[in-house]
Amino acid sequence: MKDSGQHFVADHVVGLPRSGIRDFFAIVAAMPQAISLGIGEPDFVTPWHIREAAISALKKGKTSYTDNLGLIRLRQEINKYVEDSYGLSYHPEKEILVTVGVSEALDIALRAVLNPGDKVLYHEPCYVSYSPSIVLAHAQPIGVKTDVKDAFGIDPVKVAEAWEPGCKVLLLNFPTNPTGGVTERKKLEQLAKFAVEKDLLVISDEIYSELTFEGEHVSIATLPGMKERTIFLHGFSKAFAMTGFRIGYACGPQVLIEAMMKVHQYSMLCAPILSQEAAIEALKNGKSSVLKMKEAYHKRRDLIVRRFNEVGLSCHNPKGSFYAFPSIESSGMNSMDFCKGLLDAEEVAVVPGTAFGPSGAGFVRASFSTSYERILEATNRIERYLNKIG
Repeated sequence: MKDSGQHFVADHVVGLPRSGIRDFFAIVAAMPQAISLGIGEPDFVTPWHIREAAISALKKGKTSYTDNLGLIRLRQEINKYVEDSYGLSYHPEKEILVTVGVSEALDIALRAVLNPGDKVLYHEPCYVSYSPSIVLAHAQPIGVKTDVKDAFGIDPVKVAEAWEPGCKVLLLNFPTNPTGGVTERKKLEQLAKFAVEKDLLVISDEIYSELTFEGEHVSIATLPGMKERTIFLHGFSKAFAMTGFRIGYACGPQVLIEAMMKVHQYSMLCAPILSQEAAIEALKNGKSSVLKMKEAYHKRRDLIVRRFNEVGLSCHNPKGSFYAFPSIESSGMNSMDFCKGLLDAEEVAVVPGTAFGPSGAGFVRASFSTSYERILEATNRIERYLNKIG
């Protein structure tokens, strides 16, 4: 019996799981009455002035390749934005790389710095691509569990306990997908001290940083001794509602950006020019739109957290992102069975916590990047479902 080409697939790819998020998205797409709280995509359309910039660029015939690093005008605007927002400054010509979304930035950062067998520390629950991306770079992922009692902030002591010889990178994401967890300055300072002590490179994914609802967002790159050992990742998908534009960026020491650019130029070449033109407009004139969307997310967060707790699903208050991560322990079901049962019975889609790593067991992720009214209806349906199985 032929294996239809299975034997051609690389060993390290065979073992990779399919994304639990995308599997649910495919099911929901075939259910027109379903309410999806599953996909982490803003329900806002990209602001008109940003779309208009892309349209104008197209009308002007801007359809060429760009410099591998990205349009210099965009890199200059990125530097201004990062300096104003985070207190970080990078050389636009040498220390900033424009990528096809933050996903590509993470992928090429890992591929540029990891040797086979190197180890990467990261915190769980986490975005679905972190562990697979590390594996695809022929390295070993080492997950560090975060806990609901700490509002899913990272514990530097646990990071130190998880460290072992061969660790080269510490991967951070604050605010965190899927938990909305953040980490305050004091703990970041402890992590920074540990990174210096163990000579770790830090890759910091800060794609949700504009959506911080309480307290001040602090980038670890701003702490003493950290800028030279940190790759700062950011993009436009979440705060600017530009998911389909697929535009992100990496900032860091010249030698690391140069290494990432080598991988980028031989695989992706450059980010789409129309998306880069739109990104310039977003950075120059998009702040008011970001603030309006953030205000809406804040109200939705308060609603969904309140409703989850009212219906008996204990839910901490996420301090950032647009995700709630309620416990479904009271249902007596595991995460996957709960999600399948809810989808079948009430046509509401949430994502099993286990899609974000083993430490997500007993939880589900619910995105509040949909309208206030749909969140209210979805939580009413969830209440009905809990009453049925209770």
